[in-house]
Amino acid sequence: MSVERLLETLRAREQEQVLRFWDRLPEGERAQLLGQLHALDFDLLARLTRELSAAGGAPAARIEPAPVIGLPKSADDLRRERDAKNAGVEALRKGRVAAFLVAGGQGTRLGFDGPKGAFEIGPVSERTLFQLHAEKIKALRKRHKTALPWVIMTSSANDAATRRYFEKRDYHGLGAESVRFIVQENMPAVDRRGKLLLESRSSLALAPNGHGGSIKALHDSGAVAWLRGQGVDTLHYFQVDNVLVKIADPVFVGYHLQAGAEMSSKVVRKRDWKEKVGVIGYLDGKLGVIEYSDLPEEQAKAVNKDGSLRFSAGSIAIHVLDLGFVERLNAGGFRLPYHKAEKAVPCVDEQGQPVKLKPGEKNGIKFETFVFDALPQAKAAVTMEVAREEEFAPVKNAEGEDSPATARAYLMRQYARWLDAAGQKVPRDAQGEPRLRLEISPLTSDDGSGLDRLGLPPLEAGTEVLL
Repeated sequence: MSVERLLETLRAREQEQVLRFWDRLPEGERAQLLGQLHALDFDLLARLTRELSAAGGAPAARIEPAPVIGLPKSADDLRRERDAKNAGVEALRKGRVAAFLVAGGQGTRLGFDGPKGAFEIGPVSERTLFQLHAEKIKALRKRHKTALPWVIMTSSANDAATRRYFEKRDYHGLGAESVRFIVQENMPAVDRRGKLLLESRSSLALAPNGHGGSIKALHDSGAVAWLRGQGVDTLHYFQVDNVLVKIADPVFVGYHLQAGAEMSSKVVRKRDWKEKVGVIGYLDGKLGVIEYSDLPEEQAKAVNKDGSLRFSAGSIAIHVLDLGFVERLNAGGFRLPYHKAEKAVPCVDEQGQPVKLKPGEKNGIKFETFVFDALPQAKAAVTMEVAREEEFAPVKNAEGEDSPATARAYLMRQYARWLDAAGQKVPRDAQGEPRLRLEISPLTSDDGSGLDRLGLPPLEAGTEVLL
């Protein structure tokens, strides 16, 4: 499209303000802005901006909890779990399963300059989040004699740095041919009138299109076809900041396959009714995630006969996806809804000067998608409860809850439990916390098995132990 044609399109859409600095831009910056404008879906943008003034959707009239496969408590539960694990192991050994990591974030909130996955998290070794996940995949490949391809979704902000990271570290021994990078799509930010915002004189204000964009990126990048070519039909979705994630957990995969599910979810039991986490449930008969802000306090507090919360299935962003379902969600155009979010968007004014925002001021609208919005479209789904202390410890904040300190503590507690089970006494303080810095590589054990064969000397308080 020529500049003249583009200008006509912008005028027709009442968006010509994005070219107000065109005559003053050097050639390279013109090319950057042109590339961004050419990539825009103007029809989608027009629809989304029209919806800005539309009234919000009616709240769900009926909210119900979803059935959950709970933690095993009986012999029958253990038998069903064993059968599911066998089904999952068989799928892994047949090469039907791939890992899908969502890793588009930067480490800014952690005070780290680089991809979040490159943040060092190992309690002793300082291995990165990427390395931790890579070693889990390597261990699974060895145990199940399977290819287990790995798709990693980056963003425009960290794609180049992420690729350099893996190249420099030789893909942590996984082989470049088995790791595929895909880039999350950006969406433009607009003001409250629906006008495109400029981050600078030569760049639109862009932001990733939400974790639901992973479904679109899989299709648009050709990753679905790449996986199909390797015999994969099942995808394990997880996010980069969860240090305890069980990648391609055969029990979870097995339950998913036994049910003929298209999308399945792992959940943890909410700490209390106030915990700000979405729960898996039914909204007017359709399965989905009920945001904590949409769950009336009366229902959030409701309990079952045994005193447990009626709505307790806290979503932790771990899913299994059928590859055919991913294809169906993209057939005839991407089929997940977009949500609008009011945000503080860095931008320039009509003179090209940075807009100075007041603390808490929200000057723009961003559009994003949520991966759990696919749940209502799944023909069958499984929701499986897991123990929080075993499978969910995200790294989101620099300090306090969900920080590197809490994630490392969760890791060391897990390692200590594994060693206790293996007959190795771990020194602990009065609160039961390990009195040493402890780390076990997934290449040594990724589930606690085999530690009894290491022949370790007694562990001493105040030391560092790396296995």
